[in-house]
Amino acid sequence: MKKLFLALTMLPMLVQGQTLEECQQAAEKNYPLIQQYGLIEKTTQLTVANIQKGWLPQVSASAQATYQSDVTAWPDEMKTMMGGMGIDMKGLTKDQFRVGIDVQQTIYDGGVIGSQKRIAREQGKVQAARNEVNIYNVRRRVNELFFGLLLIDEQIKLNTDLQTLLAGNERKLELMTKRGTAAESDLQNVKAERLNAIQKATELASQKQMLLRMLSTFCGIEINNIQKPQVKAEDGGLTAENRRPELKALDAQIGVLNAQEKALNAALMPKVGVFAQGYYGYPGLNMFEDMMRHKWSLNGIVGARVTWNIGALYTRKNDKAKLQLQRDMTENNREVFLFNNNLEQTQQHENIARYQKLMAQDGEIITLRQAVRKAAESKLAHGIIDANDLVREINQEHAACVQQSVHEIEMLKEIYDNKYTTNN
Repeated sequence: MKKLFLALTMLPMLVQGQTLEECQQAAEKNYPLIQQYGLIEKTTQLTVANIQKGWLPQVSASAQATYQSDVTAWPDEMKTMMGGMGIDMKGLTKDQFRVGIDVQQTIYDGGVIGSQKRIAREQGKVQAARNEVNIYNVRRRVNELFFGLLLIDEQIKLNTDLQTLLAGNERKLELMTKRGTAAESDLQNVKAERLNAIQKATELASQKQMLLRMLSTFCGIEINNIQKPQVKAEDGGLTAENRRPELKALDAQIGVLNAQEKALNAALMPKVGVFAQGYYGYPGLNMFEDMMRHKWSLNGIVGARVTWNIGALYTRKNDKAKLQLQRDMTENNREVFLFNNNLEQTQQHENIARYQKLMAQDGEIITLRQAVRKAAESKLAHGIIDANDLVREINQEHAACVQQSVHEIEMLKEIYDNKYTTNN
């Protein structure tokens, strides 16, 4: 169903061929990791919901049976006096039992629950940012396939031109052979070269089909054609703004550390709550009654409680220092990433400038090679050179055209690699 939806939404693109941006978008939507965004969001929601339940009454049930070495007892004088009055003062038994329920309700927690929710949300942002980094890496793989296809397409076009050129010279040599102005070996030489070009075309077509299948699988749609990007290299140095998702992931990690620091403050605050305890057992709360009658009874206690755990002060300084060290490590990771990223940008800009210089000379080289090839065709027609010389000039002209295409495609790739490097 997902692939059908992608195919329908991108149907207009299939007619004229996909652009690189369209392939990147389709690949990201088709990549299995895209589903983790929803999973991360749901996990975060469940975690926050569980933390929020800390405001609900906490109920616990317990059962207890004990045997004590000693219990509260009447003084002997009082037992004697009571016995004289006909009252049996049994005292408490050493075996005691109780089954009870304890209910506690937090009224004020000093911000602990709120800080835990903030930490959970920030951790969810970290997971989402890391997932975005993994999905962003798909673009580089799409770029490799896309520009590989562009280069194959250019080579196929040039190979077609080469075959046309060789076929034209082959026809001329056939006429010359019939007139006796060219040797049969010259004709065979050109024909063999044309067959070599046909073999190369078969190889290029196979490579193109393989890359198309790989790109189609990556994007989740059928791709039969692609559009060549129409961009120009921009002058200048490093891009001012870097939007790489790795930087967002580092920002998210800082957010977690900030939330954890606020949680340290919450740990120092007092807690206020109410409680209720009820149990059925022996002895109860009426000690005198239980010392006279060994019966189980219902008992209950309600009240309010204020607690203040100052133990958090013992580790607070070290905990804050640890968080600051983790911040420093995160910022150091940011500096390392930007340093390497800037180096990569510098290399890409230098490569773009180099290809621009090479392309400025490619046109002149091709013009000269065409002139030499045409002169060779004329010389062959007048019997000055043989077919070997002509084939050599044709191949050199073809090589110059291929080199121009390689320089152009490689420059385009460097431009888009630079876009990938900065996410611009």
